[in-house]
Amino acid sequence: QVQLVESGGGLVQAGGSLRLSCALSGRTFGRYSMAWFRQAPGKEREFVATFRWVGSSTYYGDSVKGRFTISGDSAKNTVYVQMTSLLPEDTAVYYCAAADFWRGNYHLASSYDHWGQGTQVTVSS
Repeated sequence: QVQLVESGGGLVQAGGSLRLSCALSGRTFGRYSMAWFRQAPGKEREFVATFRWVGSSTYYGDSVKGRFTISGDSAKNTVYVQMTSLLPEDTAVYYCAAADFWRGNYHLASSYDHWGQGTQVTVSS
């Protein structure tokens, strides 16, 4: 069974930085693409970024492009998202997700098969 455990959330001032981690266990790591989504109160879940292990390809949502960087460490079975120049509107619960195989619609939550429990990120103004 696949398990995803997020960490690294917290409270930060606007303009600051945070790094989230997502550790995967339970299955062969290399088969997966992994992603970050976020959900603010009263809003739909929003795509943040995807990391594809084949070729280390990365994809970003428009609202975070240029500020967030997703990366992966296969030795640690972990994906990271480095968040910089944080804005109050980045405040949300951030969820890690993993897909059993690559799907073209990487920006859709339905493209992922496994989810973590979420970690809160709060950006104060």
